[in-house]
Amino acid sequence: MCKLLNPVLLCMALFSTPILAGSGHDHDHGHSHGPVSSDVASDKAVKKVKSLVQAGKIDSSWSGLKPVSVEQKTYSKGPEWVVTFKNNEVSDTSKQTLYLFYSLDGHYIAANYTGE
Repeated sequence: MCKLLNPVLLCMALFSTPILAGSGHDHDHGHSHGPVSSDVASDKAVKKVKSLVQAGKIDSSWSGLKPVSVEQKTYSKGPEWVVTFKNNEVSDTSKQTLYLFYSLDGHYIAANYTGE
């Protein structure tokens, strides 16, 4: 009887799993499944600027600023979201514009002051 019971339990386990994982469940584990909108890219950039301020990588005057533009640009590796912030409180004029780059599916790539 034990020899017959084990294969029966195994079959039940294998065939019941898809039933439990049916539709109607949200399984977002932090990865994107397609392109994000400009609004999502903007929100991600605002959060990233905040984290860069908290990490001491950029001046605290950047905190709380809203993007002045969000646009798709194509570079050698393909299209990306470019989110631009402007901060007139920075004395060095070459560092008054901050660019954040995201893949089209919303993954952070880099930030710089050149836009390239």
